Amino acid sequence: MRPRAVITGGAGFLGSHLCERLLVEGYEVVCLDNFRTGRPANVAHLPEIGPFRLVRADVTDSVSVPGPVDAVLHLASPASPVDYLRWPIETLKAGSHGTLHALGLAQEKGARFVLASTSEAYGDPQVHPQPEDYWGHVNPVGPRAVYDEAKRFAEALTMAYRNTHGVDTAIMRIFNTHGPRMRAHDGRVVPTFIRQALSGQPLTVTGDGSQTRSIQYVDDLVEGCLLLLASRHPGPVNIGNPHEVTVGELADLVRRLTGSASPVEYVPRPQDDPSIRRPDISLARRVLGWQPRVQLADGLARTIKYFESVAAGG
Repeated sequence: MRPRAVITGGAGFLGSHLCERLLVEGYEVVCLDNFRTGRPANVAHLPEIGPFRLVRADVTDSVSVPGPVDAVLHLASPASPVDYLRWPIETLKAGSHGTLHALGLAQEKGARFVLASTSEAYGDPQVHPQPEDYWGHVNPVGPRAVYDEAKRFAEALTMAYRNTHGVDTAIMRIFNTHGPRMRAHDGRVVPTFIRQALSGQPLTVTGDGSQTRSIQYVDDLVEGCLLLLASRHPGPVNIGNPHEVTVGELADLVRRLTGSASPVEYVPRPQDDPSIRRPDISLARRVLGWQPRVQLADGLARTIKYFESVAAGG
C-alpha cells in the first residue's frame, strides 16, 4: 500500500517540486493550496506521474483530509518579500493558525510532520556561519518580522506539539533556494536578476552589493527534505548550500550566464536586510548524510533555461 502525504502550499514553487518527488518515490499525494502565491499550473502535470489530488483550501481556516495520512509537510506561507509585505496578516496567520491546523492533522493521523521553516529565523545574524543552536538576531517589529516571527512561532508551536502531544515532528530551516517554477516578479534576488538580464533591464543590486547569500538549487532542497522526513530527527536542521557569494557577484554571474549586456544599478537596501547568510550544515551531513550536489552556476543555468522557456511560451 502506498504511503500518503499531505503537503500544504503544495502548488507553490518549493511545494510543487516536493509533490513531484514524493510521487516519484511512490507516495500518494494530497496537495492543499489557496493559490495566493501558488499556481495550479505548477502541479497540472502531476496526475500523470502518480496518484495526486489538488484541493483548494486555506489552512489558516482548517485542515481536513479523510483517510490515512503518513506524512504532513507544512510549506504554506507567502515566502518572498513582495508577498509577505503585501499580505502581512495572512503571512502571520499561515505561521500560526496554519501551523496549528497542520499539526492537528498530524496528531489526528499519527503522521510524521515536517515544518518548512527558514534561515530568516536567524535574522541579520551575529554568528557566522549559522548553526542550528544560534538563537538569531531578529527585529520583532520591523517590516520583515511578519515572515521571520511567523516562522519562529511555527517552530515553537511544532516543538510544543512534540513535547506535549508526542507528535513526530521535524523542523527544516531552508536557506535561499532557486529553480524552475519561481515567479519572475516574486521579489527574490535570483528571479529578479534573471528577469532583468533576459529583458535587458539594469540589474538592481541593493546597497553596495557586498551583502552575502548562500543559494541552493531546488533539487538539493527536496532531497534534504525527504531525508529529514525519512529520519526520526526532530531538527531544527539547516538545509542550504554553504557556498557563499555576494549579491554583486551573483549579479555578475547571472549576466555572464545569460550573455546579457545589462548594466548594474545600485538601489537602497531594504530595512533589516541581512548582511550575511551562510548555513553550517554539519548537522545535516552527520544525521541525514545530506549535502548539496548542484553547483551554483549549474543550478542558475537550469533556472535561466526555465525563464527563457516561459518567455518563449514554452
